[in-house]
Amino acid sequence: MTTETKDSGVKWIGTVPADWEINKIKYNASLKGRIGWQGLTSEEYTDEGAYLITGVDFENGGINWDSCVHVPMHRWEEARDIQIEDGDLLITKDGTIGKVAIVSGCTAPTSLNSGVLRISTIDGYDRKFLYWVLQSDVFWTWFVDKNVGNSTIQHLYQGDFAEFKYAMPSVGEQQSIATFLETECAKIDSIIDDLEQQIEVLKAYRMSVITESVTHGVELNNVEMKKCAGEWPGMIPAHWEVKRLKYICDLITDGSHFSPDTTYEGFPYITAADVHGVGLDYDTAKKISETDFKMLEKTGCRPQKDDVLIVKDGATTGRVGFVTSDEPCVVLSSVAILRGNKSLNNKYLMYLMESEYMQSQIRVSMAGSAMPRTILAKIVNYYGLLCPLSEQKGIVKFLDKKCQQIDAVVLDKQVQLNKILSHKQSLIYEYVTGKKRVKEVTSHAN
Repeated sequence: MTTETKDSGVKWIGTVPADWEINKIKYNASLKGRIGWQGLTSEEYTDEGAYLITGVDFENGGINWDSCVHVPMHRWEEARDIQIEDGDLLITKDGTIGKVAIVSGCTAPTSLNSGVLRISTIDGYDRKFLYWVLQSDVFWTWFVDKNVGNSTIQHLYQGDFAEFKYAMPSVGEQQSIATFLETECAKIDSIIDDLEQQIEVLKAYRMSVITESVTHGVELNNVEMKKCAGEWPGMIPAHWEVKRLKYICDLITDGSHFSPDTTYEGFPYITAADVHGVGLDYDTAKKISETDFKMLEKTGCRPQKDDVLIVKDGATTGRVGFVTSDEPCVVLSSVAILRGNKSLNNKYLMYLMESEYMQSQIRVSMAGSAMPRTILAKIVNYYGLLCPLSEQKGIVKFLDKKCQQIDAVVLDKQVQLNKILSHKQSLIYEYVTGKKRVKEVTSHAN
């Protein structure tokens, strides 16, 4: 086993062992996808027939067969190049790009939708080794470099992908690297799963603390309770009131339904992605021109300090934010602005909206929608819980302290998680580029 190295000629691969090759994937594998005339629509999905793998079916490096839809058998028969078998290597090229899976447990005819690509390696090139290459920074750095300056929706174009270069040792070492990474990454993934579960438990605990506080108060001793209408929250303090949000808020509105052009500099344009807890990161928010800002400001979609923000469209519908500055900005239509009246502490309103009591109402209001969303007409009629201002301030004080403690633990777990994820990526990169070698292979060669 040589210890000499050479320049790969690819900046994100760097040096490789002298006996490794650098080649384009098109010379090592065939890339097959569903061609245009074979396009499928969701109207063709059936309850039986051939399996159809889509990007959402990728799970932990394999395929979740339970989530797969079906298509008529003639759809499987017409596309021979994508008739899937066990051992096939797949990659997503649309949607969440770059998810990789090796097929196993394929017991019936199976095909692909247009967002998934089948990669069939030729003799001398190990499919499992390529699986790890495609999870490494070799692939991701290439993909990012390929898409620099592309402001449109990104795709992994088959023609571009055919030119992707990676480093390859002998087939024997490819197999050894794949086996080594499978074993080592399984250990790392176990740690990752444990940390992710710990984070989810902490988040659930945070939610329970908030919900308990805004539905029962923080001074429960000797407080008379009464039945609250509906399933939630059961019993509440007898002196509390249940009121629709429109009666306890001075303002409930949403952002602009006009989407202005974004600019490199200008005024922050707050979207759903910017709404996540206390404070807004104005530096990372999209920017719009002063002209567009002044026009939109007149429509009433400029939040002010202490306003509560709610995401009302998309996958994060119901996520809550809180404005801590009077920094000039406007919000997109996917974000609603709530401002309490004199009977309502806005920070209490924030915690109320985060509670399961309010989140359950949001979920119910989304029922039947083609996409996750709620609307102002429904938000104004959500039921809020109103207690005296002095109690609201006490709840806020308690929750500020308690949530800060929980958030600190979550942050610590997240830092640990990020470190282990970074370690996993480094490990994969080092072995698929030959920076590190599998000891058994080296010892055997020597």
